[in-house]
Amino acid sequence: MEINKKIAEELGVGLTQVNAAVRLIDEGCTIPFIARYRKEATGALNDEQLRVLAQRLSALKNLEERREKVLLSIEEQGKLTEKLREAILAAETAVALDDIYRPYRPKRSTRATAAAERGLTGLADIIWAQRTERSLEEEAHAYISAEKGVNSTEEAIAGACDILAERFADAQAVRSYVRRVTEQRGELCSEGKKPEESSVYEMYYHFQEPLARASGYRVLAMNRGEKEKLLRVKIEAPEEEILNFLKSRLIRGSHSATRDILARTVEDCYARLVAPSVERELRNGITERAEDGAIQVFRKNLHQLLMQPPIEGEVVLGWDPAFRTGCKLAVVDATGKVLDTALIFPTAPTNERKQREAAEKLKELFRKYRVTLISVGNGTASRESEQFLAGVLKEFAGEPDGRKIPYVITNEAGASVYSASALATEEFPEFDVGQRSAASIARRVQDPLAELVKIDPQSIGVGQYQHDMDQKKLGEALGAVVEDCVNTVGVDLNTASAPLLQYVSGITRTTAKNIVRYREEHGRFTGRAQLLKVAKLGPKAYEQCAGFLRISGGEEALDGTGVHPESYQIAELLLSRLGISKEELAQGPLTASVPESLVLECAAACGVGRLTVEAVLKELKSAGRDPRDEMPKPILKSDVLSMEDLRPGMVLRGTVRNVIDFGAFVDIGVHQDGLVHISRLSKKRFVKHPLEVVSVGDIVDVKVVELDISKKRIGLSMILE
Repeated sequence: MEINKKIAEELGVGLTQVNAAVRLIDEGCTIPFIARYRKEATGALNDEQLRVLAQRLSALKNLEERREKVLLSIEEQGKLTEKLREAILAAETAVALDDIYRPYRPKRSTRATAAAERGLTGLADIIWAQRTERSLEEEAHAYISAEKGVNSTEEAIAGACDILAERFADAQAVRSYVRRVTEQRGELCSEGKKPEESSVYEMYYHFQEPLARASGYRVLAMNRGEKEKLLRVKIEAPEEEILNFLKSRLIRGSHSATRDILARTVEDCYARLVAPSVERELRNGITERAEDGAIQVFRKNLHQLLMQPPIEGEVVLGWDPAFRTGCKLAVVDATGKVLDTALIFPTAPTNERKQREAAEKLKELFRKYRVTLISVGNGTASRESEQFLAGVLKEFAGEPDGRKIPYVITNEAGASVYSASALATEEFPEFDVGQRSAASIARRVQDPLAELVKIDPQSIGVGQYQHDMDQKKLGEALGAVVEDCVNTVGVDLNTASAPLLQYVSGITRTTAKNIVRYREEHGRFTGRAQLLKVAKLGPKAYEQCAGFLRISGGEEALDGTGVHPESYQIAELLLSRLGISKEELAQGPLTASVPESLVLECAAACGVGRLTVEAVLKELKSAGRDPRDEMPKPILKSDVLSMEDLRPGMVLRGTVRNVIDFGAFVDIGVHQDGLVHISRLSKKRFVKHPLEVVSVGDIVDVKVVELDISKKRIGLSMILE
């Protein structure tokens, strides 16, 4: 198989583009580096295309390795014909390759291998020939052998049939047919093991849908129910149709004895060997597709969450809500430094004295540190904390030295995981887990990306069934999202933490720590070239990371932009022709219009292509800008609603917290997120997937259409008229 050619066809791009990308990947270049700084070579393939290309490259290489092993195995058995070789070389999937290899694959002991060891292969051949003039009993009599453990004609015939059943099961044509028909006309079914009991899986107690149209999120839900031993899940195939077809193809002779025995053998082959195996394959297949779909949703949600705009320049009070153990508070300054921490008891079980003490402590922190924003985690006791806080803020705003302070509800998913981690212990050795969590909740509004990279992406909580998936595949996909986001935004070399630095192109966990250590020992970096003095950061790593690291106020003005050092000559020539000094970029991005003729002139003068000059120009025009500023800003609040305040027909503004296959969950400020079902996302067009309409972090107007306070369910609609 010509791997690069196949990838080019799948992606719908040129073979030269794929060849260039593969070469760069093989040379150790990262996807963000190739996407941003090697546009000329790849014909401007973007990071998403390059991620798919890299995945397919890995998968096809693995298939080629498997193909070589199959060829070698069959050749060693002395059974490799030219026709078989051609079939193996033509196989385009692992399933097709395994179907061909199945008859030649070394087997563990089976009923068929045991029968063959007892010398019954010849009898199996006689039955399969379907031309015997004698009765099967007469043919079988010759195979009775006490020494070999064949004590009767019945045992001989049964053993011969086991050999035939396995031959049929190993036949590529048989397996392909059964797989195809089951996939096209089979039904995915589930039954509750205890249907009289209520559970979240009630809708799957007597559930059935065509396998070909099985919805991804329902497949994952049924898998989880099966894993929890609450559901029985199976695929019901059109068994009668399959058996009739197999018998018509496998039974050729007119001998009644062999017809009957072969009919029973086909039935045994299907029920015992083929159907269970095909069902496992198909269940694995739909699960893999469901996981891939869920991972894509998770990727997009995570991207939106990480790219939320930072709220800069604020002194933030982080609030980690709780009941019995009290609410943990942390005040951080505009740079994220923790100024103070506190523990208050405003929520049940409490009393009036403790609530008054909590209110006074809050006001004291407001005054002492000039708090300008409060970030309240949305976990347990969030609603009760919000109600208490809203009352205190009203009081404080009315006092002589008081003022209005807004608050924001912050998704705290993963904060507890971070606060108990070795990283948090290293960062805040003097704090307990509650104080660390409160500090994290405060910092999340100041710079969501810098704080969220400290948490395992699977724990951030913007997907569905993430703990049921292939964790390696999920981890790789989400790690790539974090990497893309970090490199899109860029990182301040003099303030970034090691967890943030390790996601920069070309930087490892070790070199990230070494950068921080170098900074602590030698002071601020004044130029990108100093990175080459960092332990274990060589020329290749420097090439990959330099363009994504920013130095503000350094010796070289271009170090504060996304222009790669290898392209400084191009940037200087452009600026010179435009009559602009490099130092002016510190005051703001390039705004001058650049004629096409100048682009071509610079390309010719520097010996590069037009795409490279345009890429440099793009970085100059975005110098000092944060791409996250274009995203929706968080909703700042000053008062609180409860579910009891809601009425059908009310229109509210909310924040999309999560997007899943069947809708979107929106925070409308009542602690319990409401669900906008996919059917209520848009009136103007059919919506195939919610991500076509909304993304995590979007600010949307919604109407309350359903309310069930006892079950804490809120139905919302984005169709307002």
